[in-house]
Amino acid sequence: MPLSDEEQRILDEIEARLAEDDPRLVEQVGRTTLSTHLARRIRLSSIAFGVGLLMILFAFASAVWVAAVGFVVMVLSALFVARYTRQLGRDQVRAMQQEGGVSAMLARIVARFRRPVEPPSE
Repeated sequence: MPLSDEEQRILDEIEARLAEDDPRLVEQVGRTTLSTHLARRIRLSSIAFGVGLLMILFAFASAVWVAAVGFVVMVLSALFVARYTRQLGRDQVRAMQQEGGVSAMLARIVARFRRPVEPPSE
């Protein structure tokens, strides 16, 4: 449903005021997309997974509670990666693959997770 002329005018007025008050926010919102936001979250969750793994490896012999915390960090970060991966749409994954670099690598991983699982044939 399209906006009425009055609603569109109010929205334009709000945008103009926001651009005057906080131009950095407008710039940041303008260049951030859902896929870049989710890719950033996936990267951070992957780093947290690595930190949890290091906590387990280096603290298991001396402090078991630190290793347990590392395990919890790993499980939570893996759950977050799975959640953010599901939120990415197919079009967003294709766009990330074309960008190259780390985003392309994440897109390939996401594409593998998004493939439908085929039921075993009897």
